[in-house]
Amino acid sequence: MTNVTNAAEETASGRAIITVLGSDRPGIVAAVAGALSEREANILDISQTILQGTFTMTMLVDLASAEFSELKSALDALAEQLGVQINLQREEVFKFMYRL
Repeated sequence: MTNVTNAAEETASGRAIITVLGSDRPGIVAAVAGALSEREANILDISQTILQGTFTMTMLVDLASAEFSELKSALDALAEQLGVQINLQREEVFKFMYRL
């Protein structure tokens, strides 16, 4: 059972949740996906919606080949450029913060 737990922990530690929130405009998804691709982060799941002109997106990404701090810096710069909020959290931190 320990091997299964360790494998699950290793998988979770290599994943992150990205949330994006801001006024809708063309190119947000492409810009975020491009930043991830440049750093070899893989999108595992994505959900987006537009509520009365407000764009929201949540992504689950695999960071196996990406450096977390480098990706965070790139996304912070991208958020400023696009005029949106982008938050990057390790999956285990996200799950701990939002547990029921």
